[in-house]
Amino acid sequence: MIRKLIEEPHSIWTEGEGQYSEIVLSSRVRLARNLAQFPFPLMQTEASANAVLERLDKVFANSKELKLYRMSEIPELERQALVEKHLISPEHVQKPENKGIIVNREGSISIMVNEEDHLRIQCFASGLELETLLAQADKIDDEIEKEVNYAYDEQYGYLTCCPTNLGTGMRVSVMMHLPGLVLTNQAGVIFSQLSKLGIAVRGLFGEGTDAHGNLFQISNQITLGQDEKEIIENISSVAKKLVSQEQAARNYLLNNAGPQVEDKARRAYGILTNAKLISSQEALGLISDLRLGKALGVINELDLKTINELYLLCQPGYLQVLAKGHLDPQARDIKRAEIIKEKLAKF
Repeated sequence: MIRKLIEEPHSIWTEGEGQYSEIVLSSRVRLARNLAQFPFPLMQTEASANAVLERLDKVFANSKELKLYRMSEIPELERQALVEKHLISPEHVQKPENKGIIVNREGSISIMVNEEDHLRIQCFASGLELETLLAQADKIDDEIEKEVNYAYDEQYGYLTCCPTNLGTGMRVSVMMHLPGLVLTNQAGVIFSQLSKLGIAVRGLFGEGTDAHGNLFQISNQITLGQDEKEIIENISSVAKKLVSQEQAARNYLLNNAGPQVEDKARRAYGILTNAKLISSQEALGLISDLRLGKALGVINELDLKTINELYLLCQPGYLQVLAKGHLDPQARDIKRAEIIKEKLAKF
């Protein structure tokens, strides 16, 4: 099941569906949990980490939807592809021994085992769909808790390795494409204001990553002292405000720099359909230009899902999975150009 999930040329966040999908690529709700009877991951031994894996394997042994895989049994390139599909964190591929992933066939549910906490329960959807994801995550959480005892304190809530996750243990994030705010020089001021409100703004792959291709993850930084509903409402409100600001910025660009925006989008299309070599960073920028052109109606040849899939197709790990082996940097740039060209040739 997991090999098919890895090799498919799309992911939940590339579907181009759901609320505000022209701006919001995807939503995620993540719950951090630890099992009371085992040392937390920061203090784990190899034996205790393996015991956690075995315990959770038994929990999901009879599940028709979810299956546990040991990270050490997944080849290196396929682990990297899982990061690029946002099913696991970059940290989870490091030292894969005694780590695991529990996933469903669609890739809409992914549970990391023995990452920073014993469990990171993640639910994904295309577009802005946080309330639906919270209900789904809570249901999974409740089913697991029937089989295990969580580390929980009446005063502090769910106990986690990082104090910032205490309380609900919930992180909510929304991946947004915000080229309008970047091109109109509003992004820096707006993101600075958000940080003062306890909202984190990060790059494509979360903490410590850059926002290439004008893709940003918006998430809560505080979990203690707020209940799940408050966190969801807060992030939803922020996301909708950003959608409104991005739409206004795009309208401004269309009305005041329409020819330049169209030229930028069509040049991006020309390079992507003709280049011999394309780096991942260049590809992300060109795809962003193409996606903005589609949203503003100056590129009508492509659908949103196809453009979103280009984000995945240009990633180095996924490229090498398709190539069935390691490629040096130049070979990756050639392969990237070939795959993008092939994808766009259908239109």
